[in-house]
Amino acid sequence: MDRSSVIFGNPISDADQRKAERSKRKFARRFGDDSNVIYPARLRKNECLNEPLNVWDIRVGEGEGEVPFDREKGLIVGNIRMGFGHYRISIAMASAAHALGYIPYWMDLNSFPQTTCTKVIGAQNDLYSLGSRLSQKSKLFNKIVWEPMNYEGFRQLSYNASDQKNAELMATVYRNIPKDIPVIGTHVWPAQAALHAGMKYVVNAIPDNWPMALHLAEGSVHTIQTRQSWMGYRILNGMQKKDVLKPMPADALVYTGHYVDHELVANIESDCAARLSRKDRGEPMRFLLTIGGAGAQRELFAAVIRYLLPAVKEKRAALYVNVGDYKNVWDELQKDIPGLGEVSTLHSNDWADTCAFAEKALTGPVEGVHAFWHENIFEAVYCTNLLMRSCDVLLTKPSELAFYPVPKLFLKRIGGHERWGAIHSAEMGDGTLECRDVGHTLQMVDLFLNERETLAQMCQCIVQNKAAGLYDGAYKAVELAMALKNK
Repeated sequence: MDRSSVIFGNPISDADQRKAERSKRKFARRFGDDSNVIYPARLRKNECLNEPLNVWDIRVGEGEGEVPFDREKGLIVGNIRMGFGHYRISIAMASAAHALGYIPYWMDLNSFPQTTCTKVIGAQNDLYSLGSRLSQKSKLFNKIVWEPMNYEGFRQLSYNASDQKNAELMATVYRNIPKDIPVIGTHVWPAQAALHAGMKYVVNAIPDNWPMALHLAEGSVHTIQTRQSWMGYRILNGMQKKDVLKPMPADALVYTGHYVDHELVANIESDCAARLSRKDRGEPMRFLLTIGGAGAQRELFAAVIRYLLPAVKEKRAALYVNVGDYKNVWDELQKDIPGLGEVSTLHSNDWADTCAFAEKALTGPVEGVHAFWHENIFEAVYCTNLLMRSCDVLLTKPSELAFYPVPKLFLKRIGGHERWGAIHSAEMGDGTLECRDVGHTLQMVDLFLNERETLAQMCQCIVQNKAAGLYDGAYKAVELAMALKNK
């Protein structure tokens, strides 16, 4: 089916259709077209996530496996690595699926190097990462290129038309996977590719809080984390400039709430109580700084750490610093900040050590600076999830972490679409406004460090939000995917 000429009943112009066709031909010339290749698919245990969440990797092109797909309880979580956010949503879906008694199959379309699919995604991921880093170094590039592209460029139906054409080159990786296993795509490309491949039950889990045509996969059921975003998608708001478009069908769009891991949701009350108890006892306040998958914002990290270092030495503050899989970031921070190494412990590429620290921190004392670096991408992302429970405040840009049930201090965004994550979180009461410069960031650090009220209000809102079901989005997306099969 040609999904690039008409999108939810809205015709795409001939010029934009030709542009979409050119995009597909360009990638096919560069990386080949393996649409007629039959790749075997096998299952293997995910080294990081199998033990806690029973996650199995789908490996395409690596021969037949001995473990069969479970066509009753199996659920495919289709994803790519583009930053850490889409992996984080996938982990939330896998966690919810496991908690509900299903078997999560992890399918990263960016991990099959012999396929055209991975080559196409990899090329675009490299460009996105480069743009993210450049946007932090050049105000002019950010203003003229990056913000407009992330805010309005990705918003247009014409962009979705090109993506749909490109996704035709990705469908091959699903060929040897049972078509009746439900799929949750945590990026639009795995959802689009699944539909082109004939997968029968597809849920498209949309991230962020800014409606963009980039995220549309017609033929799937789209899940949405916020009410504001649901309305924007329903009417395809602004997705063809000022045109009034035909709306999405009501049954193609479902509000679920935030996509959050079961382990975090289940422990909200006790974790918030522990935060307030530590504050009342005068223990060091625990700040968790987490760098994104594009590796940007090192300079802002340095400013915060430099400011908090005296409080760390006075045992009024403690720091968790997760640099993901960017060890060079930690090395550079130590060079830039005198005395940082003297009060720091590096948890370096040792997953057992990281897990043990996260577990002890739930009930035991924490002092100093603890830095975490993991070469394995699953460990790099999941490390933040584990540390979140025992931290008091999470410092992050307002991307996917904006939707997590932990008090949050929002750093400057990377891309205009992220501003709406901070706005939503501030309205829900579990995060600050976006701090767009160092001065306002440090102002909020002071409020958390030197008073009780800001932390107490956020903890109270998080508990109330849980009671209202705000953080149940991952459960609902899994239930929806399985319900499609059982209709």
